[in-house]
Amino acid sequence: MINAVIIDDEPAGVSNLSNQLGLHCQNIKVVGTAEDIESGLALINNPKTKIDVAFLDINLPDGLVFSLIDQIKNINFEIIFVTAYDKFAIRACEYSSIGYVTKPIDADDLIAAVSRIPKGRRSNTKEKLEVFKGHYNPNPFRKIGISSMQEVQFVPITDIIRLEADDNMTHFWIKDGRRITASKTLKHFDNLLTPFNFFKVHQSHLINLNYIKSYVRNEGGYLLMEDGKSVEISRRRRPLFLEKLRQLQESFVPDPS
Repeated sequence: MINAVIIDDEPAGVSNLSNQLGLHCQNIKVVGTAEDIESGLALINNPKTKIDVAFLDINLPDGLVFSLIDQIKNINFEIIFVTAYDKFAIRACEYSSIGYVTKPIDADDLIAAVSRIPKGRRSNTKEKLEVFKGHYNPNPFRKIGISSMQEVQFVPITDIIRLEADDNMTHFWIKDGRRITASKTLKHFDNLLTPFNFFKVHQSHLINLNYIKSYVRNEGGYLLMEDGKSVEISRRRRPLFLEKLRQLQESFVPDPS
């Protein structure tokens, strides 16, 4: 069994989540609930409470749940955020690989979030939370959590050269020479990385525009990337790509140094 606690200030929300877990996630046992930061901290710090996962509402009556999280000395359990629709929180969860469900809770989403709880492995929740906070409250230094079947690796977005689809998986090529394989589709990462000057040049290729070495016009058009890889540009995407290059050149500001 997986021991869970629920921290939510709405009794109806606690009751609904408990019932949904009982119906659809029978490997989850709710061992405690709390309604605010103070009672939640007492629940989590109680040595008698053995926790594998905490379902946390982001907005509590006495502040954001991060105030609670910051007071926990050793977060050795997983976190699943439960929140009304919040595009910033959801995007931060996607970047950090932290689980989430939105209210009203959909059974399939809940099952999917619970299924991603690691079994028998060390929790890296602390690292996930650092990435989450960086995207929830944006700062210049950003990372993305790349989740495989074995682990989640955290990589600065600026270090990613390119991504390539492989059925339902995606290969990342990093500037230090590593290749990391994620258990999610290229479409998922396209939605996350496009705001950071990534561009999908082909159905199977998403590139970081900062790592283009040259654009070769012949043979249908392809890119030579900084890691030496040649990446084809699809016929359909070529006009969009050339327009993107034109926009970047027009907005280029030389480094005064």
